[in-house]
Amino acid sequence: MSNGPYLAARASAEVLAERTGKARHDVAVVLGSGWAPAVEALGRPSHTMAAGELGGFPAPTVAGHPGTVLSAEVAGLAVLVFLGRLHLYEGHHVETVVHAVRVSAEAGCRTIVLTNAAGGVNPSYAVGQPVLIADHLNLTGASPLAGLPPPDGYAARFVDLTDLYSSRLRAVARTVDPSLAEGTYAALRGPHYETPSEVAMLAGLGADLVGMSTALEAIAARHLGMEVLGISLVTNVAAGLGHEGVAHEDVIKAGTAAAASVGALVANVVSQL
Repeated sequence: MSNGPYLAARASAEVLAERTGKARHDVAVVLGSGWAPAVEALGRPSHTMAAGELGGFPAPTVAGHPGTVLSAEVAGLAVLVFLGRLHLYEGHHVETVVHAVRVSAEAGCRTIVLTNAAGGVNPSYAVGQPVLIADHLNLTGASPLAGLPPPDGYAARFVDLTDLYSSRLRAVARTVDPSLAEGTYAALRGPHYETPSEVAMLAGLGADLVGMSTALEAIAARHLGMEVLGISLVTNVAAGLGHEGVAHEDVIKAGTAAAASVGALVANVVSQL
């Protein structure tokens, strides 16, 4: 990414401000696989554009991730919505995967909501159930803070992740929906789904959910001082725990079916910020 990932994010944020006419945004929301119906719950966007128009966003290659950026107002807050994300398994560098997060920070966002479609490792979870992410296991073998140190003016890369998934924001979410469960999200590189033995291993490590995103974005967001709320939508039972295998088409279908209700949850949480 030219001029370094941080300067590239700043340049993209400047284009965003020019295109939307908004000097800053307050909250960023990243919507995962099949979550397009959630956009309607966040209100009519004032601006919609392809992420590629901002610079630094390659064309998406995964079904359910259209690569669209929207600007909307929710409860008086300027909300930046990324419909779809980029993944390591698409062959992207880590800085590309977290570019949306860094653009959000440069645009002024101090809060980010990261959503995803996840496999349910915890047998008590049902397909279609939203789960708050309380912690994660980063098993991707990557970090957005590896490599050259951040430029002057940015925090050091040795970031404390004790409260990575903000306990304050999780409490806000539970005021909206007291029934919300919490769990630990295991992030793997993908793109293949896990074997039954791998799922058993993840359960032994304390994972309740498994997916192929979010962890790197959360780390990048915390490094830039953003508060992070993570929400997984259980779109399938993890391998070996159900009677059938896992297919991407089914994940998208399950995500789409529940996205509107989860979008309403996100909108209600944002309105409480």
